[in-house]
Amino acid sequence: MKSKLFSNKIEPSCSYCSHGNLSKDNLMILCEKKGIVDPYFKCRAFCYSPLKRMPKKPNKLPTFDKSDFEL
Repeated sequence: MKSKLFSNKIEPSCSYCSHGNLSKDNLMILCEKKGIVDPYFKCRAFCYSPLKRMPKKPNKLPTFDKSDFEL
């Protein structure tokens, strides 16, 4: 089986389905199959689209001063 971009076990969600598009208010999904749905809604027509998946924001790096690098 071919490995997917994030993992082989992807939880279905309309926010990254190829049939859904984000609405202008960025709160709901406009689905070609079901109409206006919640971003976490899922249906049998789910088709994964890795380009619609938004990565998590990276954690902030701590700030260091010169004394942190002294022995």
